[in-house]
Amino acid sequence: MNQNELACWLVLNRCPGFGPRRFAALLQQEESLSNCFSEGAPRPDFLAWCQAQGVKSWEPNWAGVDKDLAWAQQPHCHIVTGEDPAYPAQLKEISSSPPILFVQGAMAALTSLQIAMVGSRHPSEQGKDNAFHFAYELCQHGFAITSGLALGIDTAAHEGALASNGTTVAVLGHGLDTLYPSKNRALAEQILCQGVLVSEFPIGTLPKAGNFPRRNRIISGLSLGVLVVEAALQSGSLITTKYALEQGKEIFAIPGSIQNPLAKGCHQLIRQGAKCVESLEHMLEELPAQLHPQAKTFKPARLPRSQPASGSGALHPLLPHIDVVCTPIDVMVHKTGLTTQQLSSMLLELELQGCIQSVPGGYIRR
Repeated sequence: MNQNELACWLVLNRCPGFGPRRFAALLQQEESLSNCFSEGAPRPDFLAWCQAQGVKSWEPNWAGVDKDLAWAQQPHCHIVTGEDPAYPAQLKEISSSPPILFVQGAMAALTSLQIAMVGSRHPSEQGKDNAFHFAYELCQHGFAITSGLALGIDTAAHEGALASNGTTVAVLGHGLDTLYPSKNRALAEQILCQGVLVSEFPIGTLPKAGNFPRRNRIISGLSLGVLVVEAALQSGSLITTKYALEQGKEIFAIPGSIQNPLAKGCHQLIRQGAKCVESLEHMLEELPAQLHPQAKTFKPARLPRSQPASGSGALHPLLPHIDVVCTPIDVMVHKTGLTTQQLSSMLLELELQGCIQSVPGGYIRR
């Protein structure tokens, strides 16, 4: 695509109200989008078409287009249109595929076999460990991990992929000239070495709340299936599964304690037909066999994250009374009949062994 034609794609991408469906309708009508403009101004017939489509009058933002094009001149920065061979085939199949993708990093990651992983921004320690380990094993098995770079489950999933030397894709809800959340800036820089950052939003777009549900359709659209690790009933992660269902993708969910509010979203998905996942093999059962030729020989690698301590700590009689959600000390007193002083020494021993972790209000089991 020549620079003039690309500029026309970019200026329409910045037009308010000119979403993927109107973009697709225009592409069916026009062989070249440059036909819609004359010396930088919208042609009268094109303006009439816009008004018929419900798009209000607008002024082309060519200054914004210059920013997009200048950004793409940087190393490893790419603008991919829906007509580009590099545009991911999985994403192109969804009904509202973005007409333009801004991509930073290794372009080949876009066409890899991807599994999306989503979940709470405020997960339990067990939830973070599950996300890390499933991402690690999926990458060891040849899949890439796609998520949204949010805090919590997204972060743990990206970290697991990176730890396995695998590929990971982060879909962002803002322009790629900024980074949100800022706490994940170092993680984003690591992702650029082993994957890509992707956004449909033009350069300069700020991380507004309304952008993030919209980006979720890309997370699911790029992937073969979506694994929900830990999510409450009102979690934004369930928006991703809604898109995934509309796109005909597989839905996987990890169960948890019935006392854990962060497991209720996963349990609801399982009741509605999502695959209940307790191990990687449960996911592989639902994916076409040709996508994972190593399935019969695959053995999980030794993971760098801390594992429950073995030996006497793993058999400690207090452990069954400590849940993966916060268990207060007074609850342990009631369950065990021990005094607070007796419990304190046992809890310290288990914490030093890495079996439990102190959290506000009590302890959780690792």
